[in-house]
Amino acid sequence: MKKVLILEDEVSIRSFVVINLKRAGYEAIEAGTGAEALERLKENPDIGVAILDIMLPDIDGFEVCRTIRATNKSIGIIMLTARTQEMDKVTGLMTGADDYVTKPFSPAELTARIDALYRRIGGDTGADASEQQQGPFLLNTRNRTLEKNGRRIKLTQVEYAIMKLFMQNPGRALSREDILTSVWGRDFDGELKIVDVNIRRLRIKIEDDTANPTYITTVWGFGYKWGV
Repeated sequence: MKKVLILEDEVSIRSFVVINLKRAGYEAIEAGTGAEALERLKENPDIGVAILDIMLPDIDGFEVCRTIRATNKSIGIIMLTARTQEMDKVTGLMTGADDYVTKPFSPAELTARIDALYRRIGGDTGADASEQQQGPFLLNTRNRTLEKNGRRIKLTQVEYAIMKLFMQNPGRALSREDILTSVWGRDFDGELKIVDVNIRRLRIKIEDDTANPTYITTVWGFGYKWGV
C-alpha cells in the first residue's frame, strides 16, 4: 500500500486527513511535530508523499521540508498553507516543496494532488526509457536523473518533470498554462505562480548565471523556452 506522511499538529485536521487518505487507498503515517515527522520518515523510507503543515509546536514546516530535501529528492512534498498567507506558498516551493494546498481544502482536492505526485514518482518506467542529450545536459528517463557536464544535478519530482518537458520541446515557447497542465495535470486548480517559482528554482540549479539565464529563457507575457 502506498504510504503518505501527514504532519499536522491539530488533531482534528490530522484525523480528517487520515480518514480520507485511508478511503482513497493510502496508508497514513501520522506526526504531530516536525521532529516526530523526521523520525517517521526514518522508520518508513518507502513513504512516497509527505504533507507538511507550516505552523508547528517545535520547528516549522519549511525547516522540515529543507531537512527532507537535503537527503531525499524523490519524495513528493505538499505544504498546507493558510489562504491569506501568500508568501508561505512561495517560501514552501523555494524550500523544496512540489505543491501546496490552501486551508480549508476538500478531501478530493488533496487526494488529487497526492495521486498526481505518485504518478510522477512512478512514471518514466518501461520499454521507452532512454537517455536524451542536449548540449551539456543528459536526461536519463530510466533513472529520472539529470547531469550537466557529467555532474549530477539533484532535482525534485516536479523539477524533473519540467526539465523533461523542456527537453522534449527544444526551442518551443511553452506557455505557463502548457507547463501547468503537463506537469501538475488538468485537474490542478492552483495558481500559475507555482510554475514561475519552480522555474526560478530550476534556474538556480542549472544556469551558469541565474541573473542572465541562457537555457531557460523567458518569453515575456507568455511563458518560457528551452534552448541549448
